[in-house]
Amino acid sequence: MSRRVVSYLMQGLSFREFLELDQSIKFDKVSLGDIINDSVGVSNAVLEKIKPLEYFDDYLIYGYYPFFSEGKKVYSEKLFHTIDMILEMDLPSVEPIDFNNIQKLKKLLAIISESTPFIPNTQKLANLTEVSRVTLLRFFSLLEKAQLLSLINSVTKGIRKMGKPDKIYLNNTNLMYALAPDNVNRGNLRETFFYNQVKLKHKVELPKSGDFFVDDKYLFEVGGKHKGKKQIVDFENAFIVKDDIESGAPGTIPLWLFGFLY
Repeated sequence: MSRRVVSYLMQGLSFREFLELDQSIKFDKVSLGDIINDSVGVSNAVLEKIKPLEYFDDYLIYGYYPFFSEGKKVYSEKLFHTIDMILEMDLPSVEPIDFNNIQKLKKLLAIISESTPFIPNTQKLANLTEVSRVTLLRFFSLLEKAQLLSLINSVTKGIRKMGKPDKIYLNNTNLMYALAPDNVNRGNLRETFFYNQVKLKHKVELPKSGDFFVDDKYLFEVGGKHKGKKQIVDFENAFIVKDDIESGAPGTIPLWLFGFLY
């Protein structure tokens, strides 16, 4: 049977897919090029059918995994138990990891969830979790494979990319509410959403200025509706991504629209 099985890595629901399941309204996927070149036209096509901002916060809290349909009020509790199952059952079934290290993985995830996006100090984290630096880096990799963390590196070449990640996010915004509900920062939420939705089909790195550098070409600064262009004003192909706006303008893109990439 092993030769007949085909495995797929399933990404969680996009904002577009969530709207289709939750509101029974079907939308076509859009490309990054469409968003960059015609964000006004693309967003207005969606606005003719629905007001996306009315549902965006719902998606950030409970829209990434399809079991929200089983009950939204208990969603975060179910997700928390799912995380436990991933760490205690799923990981040990595919990786050589003992009980003590599972507890240390949980501790590491708790530390990171309290302060994402997290700029790791590997030696300090290794001391806190009582593991070596090599084991800590392995933990990062395991949690990323389990789709609990998303690691990102700076725009650099060569051997540096083989070391520690430059920044760590929780994989998606729902995890923020499940793991650290009292510590959800709106700025972190926006960045986590953007990175989660874009990285599936595009190369995403950390630039020296701005928040994200995509496909070696596009620079994005993510913020609220009053976010200015100060940090990216001197760059070509640079865009402001704003939360809390329905439609954009030249050089300005609504954050929710990146949820239509897949």
